[in-house]
Amino acid sequence: MQASLQTRDRLRIAVQKSGRLSENSQELLAKCGLKFRTSRDKLFCYGESMPIDLLLVRDDDIPGLIAQGVCELGFVGQNVAREQAMEVELAGNKPSFVELRELGFGHCRLSIAIPQEQSFESPSVLGGRRIATSYPNLLQNYLKQQSVEASIVTLSGSVEIAPKLGTADLICDLVSSGATLVANQLKEATVILESQAVLIGAETNYQDERAELIELLLRRLDGVLRVRESKLLLFQISRSRLSEAFKLLPRGDKPCIYQLDGSLSNEVSVQAVCHEAINWKHLEELKALGAHTLLVLPVEKMLS
Repeated sequence: MQASLQTRDRLRIAVQKSGRLSENSQELLAKCGLKFRTSRDKLFCYGESMPIDLLLVRDDDIPGLIAQGVCELGFVGQNVAREQAMEVELAGNKPSFVELRELGFGHCRLSIAIPQEQSFESPSVLGGRRIATSYPNLLQNYLKQQSVEASIVTLSGSVEIAPKLGTADLICDLVSSGATLVANQLKEATVILESQAVLIGAETNYQDERAELIELLLRRLDGVLRVRESKLLLFQISRSRLSEAFKLLPRGDKPCIYQLDGSLSNEVSVQAVCHEAINWKHLEELKALGAHTLLVLPVEKMLS
C-alpha cells in the first residue's frame, strides 16, 4: 500500500530547513495558531497545539516527499514546484501534487541573463546559444513557446559563473535583487517565470482525520493571507453621500452601515474592511464628501 493511502491521524507539512522561505513559512503557520516542539536534530517539529507536524527538508525534496506520501502539504518556491511538475508532464504523466495557495512572500523571478556587452532584441537571439540553468524543463518550455532552438547546459549550482568558465554563453537563473548578476558582468534580458512561495498538496482524497485538518488549515491560511494588507476603516457620513463614499474605498468587503443611536440627523456610521492599502488620499477624499471621525485600524485575524 502506498504511504499516501495509509490511515494517519496527524498531518505532515514539509518546510524548507534553511533558506529564504524557511522563516516566513513557519511564521505564517504560527499566525494560523500552530505551535511546535523541535526535535534535537532540528529535522522534525511536533505539533503541540494541533495534530500537525513539520518536516524540515531541502526545498527541492518537498514535491517528491508529497508524491511519495511522506507529507500531505509543503511550502515551496513556485519555481521548484513548476520545474518538477513540468518534468513529470514532459514524461507524459500527471503531477501528483497541485498548487493550493500563493503565499505572498519569497518573490523572485526566473530570468535569462546575458553578458553586459550584449543586446537582447527578441528571443530569436537565443538561437544556437548555450544556456546554463538549474531549471532545464522551464527553460525548455520557454524556448519551445518561442520557437527557438538552443543548447541547455544543466547545472546544480553556481550557474552565474558558467559564461566566465566558458561552459555556456548565457544563463537562466533565479533573480531577486540582481546584485549577483552585476557581480558576474551579466544583465537580465527577459523573465520567463514570476515566482513566490506556494503551498502545494497531494491530489488525494483522504478518508481520515487529515482531510478535516487540511480544510481547517486552509481556512486559517486564507484568513491570515486575507488580512495581511487589510485595514478596518471607520467613519461617519451623511446617508445621502454613501454611494459616493463607497466608490472611493479600496477593494474590500461590503461595508456595514449603522444608524447612530439617538441621532436625529441623517448621519450613519460606516465600518469597512479594505484589503488594499488605505492612504492619505483616500481619507482626504472621504473628508471632502463630509465624512468625519475617520479611523484606520489594523486587522489581526479574520474568519469568514
